[in-house]
Amino acid sequence: MINETDILDMTCLSRAQIEAIAAHEHVDNVTAAEMGEYLMHLHHGPQKVQQMICEDIADALHLDDLLRARALYAALKAFLADHPEALRGNG
Repeated sequence: MINETDILDMTCLSRAQIEAIAAHEHVDNVTAAEMGEYLMHLHHGPQKVQQMICEDIADALHLDDLLRARALYAALKAFLADHPEALRGNG
């Protein structure tokens, strides 16, 4: 039987990136993983994932949650390293 860990491991996204999508979209991690994986295969989808993470960083900074902002920045940095096609202006 496939469990949550299996589903999260099947995506091209890290746990932190999935959690950022989940927080941004107000959904559970499995739904976020499915959404993220879908977006990564769309034209301009990687840019949408990048935008979600950037908006989460802005929200964390607005709430003065520096620990969360730093964690999200690390997730963004790793995302862009793994998915350079997500850089704005590409594609």
